[in-house]
Amino acid sequence: MSESARRTPTREQLRVWRNYIETAEVLRTRLGSRLQAESALSSGDYQVLLALTEAEGRTLRSSELAGLVGWERSRLSHHLGRMEKRGLIRREACSDDVHGVDVIATEAGATAFRAGSVPHLRAVRELFLDALTPAQLDAVDDLTGALRRHLGLEAEGGGGS
Repeated sequence: MSESARRTPTREQLRVWRNYIETAEVLRTRLGSRLQAESALSSGDYQVLLALTEAEGRTLRSSELAGLVGWERSRLSHHLGRMEKRGLIRREACSDDVHGVDVIATEAGATAFRAGSVPHLRAVRELFLDALTPAQLDAVDDLTGALRRHLGLEAEGGGGS
């Protein structure tokens, strides 16, 4: 038997994989829909504002922000443009780098983030945490830790939703 044939997932492994992916996507979609309905923030807005509100001075270099939220710079730039039009953030040229851009959460952005956090965290509890026993939550933590290590994400921060 060839190496690639032995390395092909079994039917049972594929079932587990598919259930995991489909469930995670439904969970992400439902959390995003509730966030949008209850706060007028998209999941992307929330990710950006979370990173900015945790940063010193509510400011990050655009390149650093892209890394924190896990987006390509072009995607981030387009999203920031939409957020800037809504008054949630502002962009300024870096004082120490001609090519760099600082992204700053405005007071309106910080207020929108705080207001959106309460219903979002309630939805996390209702849709995710309430479905699991403490032992199952520990197992999820073990599973995600193993995946993060395998994918080289161990040194990076958590999702923060």
